[in-house]
Amino acid sequence: MGEPAGLAELRESADALIGQGPDSWDRDGVIPDEVVREFATRGLLCAQVASRYGGLGLSSADNGEFTAFVGSRCSSLRSLMTSQGMAAWTVQRLADREQRAELLPRLARGGEVAAVAFSESGAGSDLAAMTTRIEPDGDSVVVTGEKVWITAACYADLVVVFGRHGSGSAAVVVPTSAPGVTVERVPEPLGCVAAGHAVVRLDGVRLDAGSVLGGGEFPTSLLVTTALSYGRMSVAWGCVGILRACLAEVTAHAREREQFGSPLADHQLVARHIAGLWTAEQTATRMCAHASACWDARSPDAVSATVLAKYVSSRNAAEGAASAVQVLASAGARHSHPVARAYRDAKLMEIIEGSSEICELILARHALGAAGGAVADRKEGHR
Repeated sequence: MGEPAGLAELRESADALIGQGPDSWDRDGVIPDEVVREFATRGLLCAQVASRYGGLGLSSADNGEFTAFVGSRCSSLRSLMTSQGMAAWTVQRLADREQRAELLPRLARGGEVAAVAFSESGAGSDLAAMTTRIEPDGDSVVVTGEKVWITAACYADLVVVFGRHGSGSAAVVVPTSAPGVTVERVPEPLGCVAAGHAVVRLDGVRLDAGSVLGGGEFPTSLLVTTALSYGRMSVAWGCVGILRACLAEVTAHAREREQFGSPLADHQLVARHIAGLWTAEQTATRMCAHASACWDARSPDAVSATVLAKYVSSRNAAEGAASAVQVLASAGARHSHPVARAYRDAKLMEIIEGSSEICELILARHALGAAGGAVADRKEGHR
C-alpha cells in the first residue's frame, strides 16, 4: 500500500530543498538560512499544525513518516522540525484562544523559527529543579535565567522558555531580539552538529504579560509532559529515519564490495549485521506507528506508547548505526559520511527528550501500575 499523495509531495519538496547539503552542513555546523526559512514558510517544520491556523494538518502518523524521511537525510534539520513542532504543540495545548490565533500561524507557515528551552545546568532530567524565573511586574513579566543545550536556538526568532512562576511553573514566548537575550552557540557538539544548539541567557528580559501562555502558572509536571510528549514522538520517528539511512548504505555496500572473491552480503557475519539492522528498523517503525495511532485516536495509552517508541527507537538507532559503521569499515569512517553522521547523531537521541534511563523509569512505573491494577481486578473477581 502506497503512501498518501500529499505525503509523497512533501517528501519531494523536502528532498529538493535538502539536495546534497547534509555533508557540508555537518562539516560547517550550519544549515543555510534560505533552507531553514523555506522549510518554515512551506509549513514543513511543523506539518502537524491544523489547517485552520495555516498549517498542513498532518496526522501524527503521516507527520511521523515525513519526519523519518527528513531524519534519513539530515538529523540536524529534523531536530529543527522537532523543536518547531514542540513549540507549536505547547502553544496549542497551553495558550488561550487569542494566543493560539496569533502564534500558530507564525509557527506554521509564517517563516519564523522557534526553540523550546527546558534544560539548565542544574536541571536536566529533574526539571522541577529549574531556577529560571518568570516574575509578574504590573502589566509585564520579567524573565531571568540561563538555559543550556537548546536545540535550534541559533536559528530561532522565538524561544518558548519554561521557568518558575509563583508556586508553579509557566511557559513564556521570548523573542530572541528582546533586550537581555543572549544566544551563544555550543561549540563542536558530538552529533546533530548543524542543529543550532546554544546556551540562552535571559538577563531581566521584560515582556508583555500576554507573552505567558495561558496567562498563568501550571504544575511543572503538566508543562513537561505536554512539550516532551511531542518531542519524544518526533525523536522516535527521526530515529526510524536514521535506521533507514543506515540500512540503505549497508545493503548497497554489501552488494558492491567484494572480499575473498564474493560480495560482503554473502559472508554470514556481515549478513548477521544486515539482519539485525533490518530488524531494528522494522521494530522501531512499528513502535512509532503504534504510538502515532494512539496519539491520533487520543488514546489514554498515548503517553506510555510514545515513551516506549522513543526508548526502543533511540536504542535501536544507536546500535544500528554502530553496526553500519562496522560493515562499511573504513568506507564509513569519514567524519561526514552518512553512517558516520548517524553514529554520532544517534547517540544523542539516547539522551535528549528524556534519556534512556529516564524512559526506563517511566516505563517501569507504567508496568508496575498496570500490574497493580490487574492484581486488584483479580482480587475483586475472587470476592
